[in-house]
Amino acid sequence: MTGCSSSACSKLRNCRQLRLGLCDGAAARRQETSKAIRLLPPGQLRPLVAHDGRAAPAQPSCSTTPPCLREFHRCKSYTASVSDKSAIEWTEATWNPTTGCDRISRGCDHCYALTLAKRLKAMGNAKYQNDGDPRTSGPGFGVTTHPSTLMQPLRWREPRTVFVNSMSDLFHARVPDDFIAQVFEVMRATPRHTYQVLTKRSTRLRRVADRLPWPRNVWMGVSVEDKTQLRRVDQLRTVPASVRFISAEPLLGPLSGIDLSEIDWVIAGGESGKGARTMERSWVIDLRDLCSDVDVAFFFKQWGGRTPKAGGRDLDGRTWDALPSTSRRLPVETTPSASEPNSPLPFHDRLC
Repeated sequence: MTGCSSSACSKLRNCRQLRLGLCDGAAARRQETSKAIRLLPPGQLRPLVAHDGRAAPAQPSCSTTPPCLREFHRCKSYTASVSDKSAIEWTEATWNPTTGCDRISRGCDHCYALTLAKRLKAMGNAKYQNDGDPRTSGPGFGVTTHPSTLMQPLRWREPRTVFVNSMSDLFHARVPDDFIAQVFEVMRATPRHTYQVLTKRSTRLRRVADRLPWPRNVWMGVSVEDKTQLRRVDQLRTVPASVRFISAEPLLGPLSGIDLSEIDWVIAGGESGKGARTMERSWVIDLRDLCSDVDVAFFFKQWGGRTPKAGGRDLDGRTWDALPSTSRRLPVETTPSASEPNSPLPFHDRLC
C-alpha cells in the first residue's frame, strides 16, 4: 500500500487506511512522532505529575509544561495512527505498548492475535514487522516494545476502559523490567482511565508485582482455559490489584475445584475461528453458578464458533454482562518495593 485515496488523509482523520497505519501519511506521521517524543532512560521514568502535585493534563501547552514533562508531550495534538476502539464486549479501547507473543498452553493454540499479526505484517503495518520463533509464534508476532505508543493514553481526554496489550502479554520474558514499569507509571498518571491487564504468565507477574506501582485504576487478570492452569489464579491472588479477574476464554474444559476467593470478576467464552474447539454448556453453567454462590461478577462473552458471533451470547435466555464492583476492595495505592530496586527477574524459561 503506497498511498491513500481518502481526501481526509491530509487532515489525519477519518481515514481507515491511516488509522490502520497502512498509507504514506501514517508512515510520515509515525516518523514525525518518533522524532518529537523522547522517553526517559530505562528505569528512570518519573510519575507524570506537575510540580505543584496536580495530575498532568492530557495535552498541555509547551509554554506551561514543566521540563520534566516535556519528555512525554508534544506541542501539537496527535491522532493515533491505529484506532483504539475495541469490539471486545468487556472493554472500550485497546492499548498495545508491546506486540507479539509465544504460545505456552492449550489456550494459545488458535491465537487470534498471531493470525492477525501475520495479516498486518503483509499489509505493511510497522508495528508487526518483527517475526517470532516459528515453533511458538509466527510472522509479525515477535515480541516488540513500542516506546512511542506509551504516551497514547495521555492524549485520551475522555475516560475509557482500556484493555492493555490485546496483541501481546505484558509479562512475557522478553519484555524488559523497565518497560513494564513505564507502562505502569503511565497507568498511574492517567487515573481517569480504567486499565485491564491480562496475562498467562502469572509466575513472572507474581515475581515482579512488588516492584511495580499498583494504582486503583489497574485491574489485573489471568487467563485460565482449563483446570490444568488453576495455579495462575493462586498466583494472581498475591497481587495487590484493586480488581482481580479471570478470563476463562477460550474455555476448553470444566474448571472444577477453582477457588474464587479474593477474585472479583470472571469472564467466560468459547473459542472462535477456524478449527474452534467446542465449549460444553455444563462448563459455563457450573462456572456461572459458582460465581453466583460466592458473589463474583460473571460476564459471558460468547459461545464461539467459526466467527465470534456465530453462536451468540445468550445463556439461559439472557446475556450476562456483570462488571466487578470497585468498592469491594480499595487498597491503599502500593508503591514499588525498595528491597530489590534493580535486581533481575529469574525466568524459568525464555517464554514464560
